[in-house]
Formats: sequence, structure tokens, C-alpha cells
Amino acid sequence: MFYFCDKCHIKMSQEQQIAIEERFARVFNDKSFKERLSNTDFERYINAKKKLSFQKHDVIFEDGETPKGVYFIEKGAAKLSKSGAFGKDQILRFIKEGDIIGYRSLLCGENFQAKAEAMTDVDCIFLPAEMFMYLLEVDSQLSFVMLQKISYELGESSNTITFLAQKTVRERLAEILILLEQKLGTDPEGFIKISLTREEIANIIGTATESAIRLISEFKQDNLIEVDGRNIKILNHDKLMKLGHVVL
Repeated sequence: MFYFCDKCHIKMSQEQQIAIEERFARVFNDKSFKERLSNTDFERYINAKKKLSFQKHDVIFEDGETPKGVYFIEKGAAKLSKSGAFGKDQILRFIKEGDIIGYRSLLCGENFQAKAEAMTDVDCIFLPAEMFMYLLEVDSQLSFVMLQKISYELGESSNTITFLAQKTVRERLAEILILLEQKLGTDPEGFIKISLTREEIANIIGTATESAIRLISEFKQDNLIEVDGRNIKILNHDKLMKLGHVVL
């Protein structure tokens, strides 16, 4: 998930995010479950989970769909989006390897409030609702780390408003590119591990597609980034971080 905020808070957010993700990874895996659960419960968990694969652009779940379980992303990237006025999608969040999605609506007892779509080929573990809820009851470590995730994401969600209100579009683009790279990593050639259309970039930074195209061109001319179709490589991290007022 991305967090749009001021310098000090960004640094703190990244540190907190990493710590929570590491704790979740230590708790949510077969080896850890086997150590904590009874033999019966562990066998029940193993039999319940399913490995699913999605191709790029496949819908993992639809906005308004009734949750049937949670999805733990083992490989690939996805996005959560909400259809707004005139059918235009608003990107809410990016999902990467190690993330889990679907739990908020499940815990609230409501239908999904966003659509999840694969942005690359995605492999994930699907855990049915009944099994996930049972694990939360019998496994205090899982319950605690999920509570941490929910609390942290709830606190950070308000930062998007600050991000859009207090920074120029140029500053927002610089920050987004830095955070995309930090969140998703790079391929062997140094390009950010996700390809976004200009419309999607415009959607994220809250501007018109034409403005996003112009800014990307300016960043390229200023040797801040390299562009290859939809792929972007950051060439000058220091200048981009300074422009976006980002501290990692």
C-alpha cells in the first residue's frame, strides 16, 4: 500500500510498514501454522486452502461481490479500484507479493467495496472465509498481526487526502514513482516492476491524462527517468526524492 504524506511521516510509515509486513510473513505461513496449531487444526487448514492463478487483467474479485475468503499474494502484483462517475476507475491501492486482500470486507460482514485486478500474472493462496475466521479465533498471533495491519492501514488511509491537497501534481508524480519502486521493486534492467498506462498514472496522482503525459515527458527530458513504453526506470533518485519531498 502507498502512503502519501510529509517527510517525517513517510519515513516512519515505511519503517512501520516493513515491520508489520515482516511480522505477518513470520506468522502467515505453513511452517509457522504447524508450530502453533493442533494437528487437527493444521490438517484442516492445509485441506481448506487453495492455490489460485490469475493472468494479467484477470479480475480476482468484483466490487459488490460477496466475500468467500481471503487471498494471500505469493507472486505478482494487483490493484484495488473503485468505479466512479462515468464508469472511470479510481485506483485505491496496489497489492504486491506478501500482501493479503479481502479480509476487511469479510470481517465487516459486507460485500467487497472495490475490484481486485491482476496487473501481472498472479499466484495466490485462497483461504475460505470459514477457515480464516476460525484461525483468527484459535491463533492469537495471527489475530494480533491482523489487528496491527488493520489499525495501521486505517490510520494511513487519511494521508491520501493530505497528499492530494498539499502537493503539486509534479511533486505527487515524483513521490509516486519513488514509492512504486520502493513497494514493488525493479526488474533486472532497473525498471519498476509494474507497467502503468498514462491514464492509470494520472488517476493515482489526481490529474488529467494529458498532464501526466506532459510531466512524464518533462521528467524524461530532465534525465530523472527512462521510459520504455509503459515501463519506467528511475535514473536520478536523489533529485526525484527531493522534488517529491520524500525521505525513505
